[in-house]
Amino acid sequence: MYADAMNQDTDIHLSGPFEATDGSGRTHQVKAIRIFDEGYGAIDIYVDFVASISGLHKDAALIGAVQAQLRKLGYQGPSVSAGDSVLQENRLLVLEAPDEFSTFAASKGWKDLSEEYGD
Repeated sequence: MYADAMNQDTDIHLSGPFEATDGSGRTHQVKAIRIFDEGYGAIDIYVDFVASISGLHKDAALIGAVQAQLRKLGYQGPSVSAGDSVLQENRLLVLEAPDEFSTFAASKGWKDLSEEYGD
């Protein structure tokens, strides 16, 4: 319950619904791609799905479909990658963004808290 309330106030929605196909050719409905509105340099990308994607958190085609959607939104840097396995959930894919993603995220309203400390 606490995490849900936090997400509503601290999320930047990068994308609304779209379809993503996995490596076996199955289509999955994505509800949204989002990031937290601030962080210390490293950005995790949260991809919310309508139904379970259990076992697909490292699926290259599924991650590639999310990457393609990010490119449509204007991101031009290196590819995103599978996030830490402990962060994954049944209907949530967490991806790690490369450092270059921070410029794109900042253009959407993200704030790098490490800049306040000169890191």
